[in-house]
Amino acid sequence: MLGLKLATDPRWVNIVESNIEEILTDHAWCEQKAATNAITIVTLNPEHEDLVTDLLALAKEEIEHFQMVHEIIKQRGFTLGRERKDSYVNELYKFMNKGGSRLQSMVDRLLFSAMIEARSCERFKLLSQKIKDPELSKFYHDLMISEAGHYTTFIGFARKYGQPVDVDKRWQELIDFEGEVIQNYGKSETIHG
Repeated sequence: MLGLKLATDPRWVNIVESNIEEILTDHAWCEQKAATNAITIVTLNPEHEDLVTDLLALAKEEIEHFQMVHEIIKQRGFTLGRERKDSYVNELYKFMNKGGSRLQSMVDRLLFSAMIEARSCERFKLLSQKIKDPELSKFYHDLMISEAGHYTTFIGFARKYGQPVDVDKRWQELIDFEGEVIQNYGKSETIHG
């Protein structure tokens, strides 16, 4: 379904398990950034009523996920650390067309968002299957399902409102680009690291 070029090496889970506090803090901030991204898309495209409605609901869900991760952090006696830079997302951002039309910008932002959700879904699936912590295994399984829905939402709106942009061609270009970018990741205890 996701069409990613490169799967995460399962040994990444061993890195994650070596520092659960770090992955949880990074994950919390990823959820906050996802909510902010959805709100940004809404503010840039308010004329699409269904997009606004669905992305407001998505933003609310992302904030709820942030809260859920924060609860796990507190329950485990950890402290939510400061926001982490997400180098993977910053590299993906370079793909986005900065000088095109408003429509091209919307399509790229929606596809960029779909890609982040797709990679997060893939990582959450791996965590749900391989992490030794039963609570986190279930937690990441549930979030994997949610991320798949977010991926579908973003790519669906790109296809719905993206004409005359060749959305499927642009998506394939992003898949190829991400396939190159992700080769440098999977070596740290962060969601995209």
